[in-house]
Amino acid sequence: MHHFLNAVSYIFHPLFIPIGGTVLYFMVTPYSSLEVQSGNILPIFILTVIIPIIFFLILKNLGVINSIFLPTLQERKYPLYISCVLLLMILYKVIPNNYVHELFYFFTGLLTATGAALILLFLKFKASIHLLGMGSLLMFMIGLSIHFEINITLAISLFTLLTGVVATSRLYLKAHSRAELLIGFFIGLGSQLLILKYWL
Repeated sequence: MHHFLNAVSYIFHPLFIPIGGTVLYFMVTPYSSLEVQSGNILPIFILTVIIPIIFFLILKNLGVINSIFLPTLQERKYPLYISCVLLLMILYKVIPNNYVHELFYFFTGLLTATGAALILLFLKFKASIHLLGMGSLLMFMIGLSIHFEINITLAISLFTLLTGVVATSRLYLKAHSRAELLIGFFIGLGSQLLILKYWL
């Protein structure tokens, strides 16, 4: 059980949420060209997965952080700063070149949620970034279903179940308290919910 729940924490690491949302969008949308897909997916993958991994290795070698799960308040600050900068780069450089209305607001929601998690760090509260990511993606899925009038209820149900599994893994591994998980989830869900009115 320990190995399974540990694997869940790696598979659904918040690092993969931006690219996950991007791929999900292009799977659901009834209209998108290959040029638009490649123009968004590749740079977003580089900016949200490859570059953060490079920064992680640099910060780990400098002794600033010790684990990819960032267990302490201090360790979380630098990756969240970097995440905010990279999300801003996507919003100002990547998406405007291949403008995708829905993705713009998805990343705006992610930036809002990341900023809220960073503010909470200064208040000495460690909101779960895992659940923040899962909540963001879940609300984005619901929004896409309504926006394109496509029935993806099964996928939403499955992802809701997976969100519960991720929450269980974080509790089992003693990475977070229930309050930290709930706050993280509602920050992610709420940030996307607030943005919905601009693109639905």
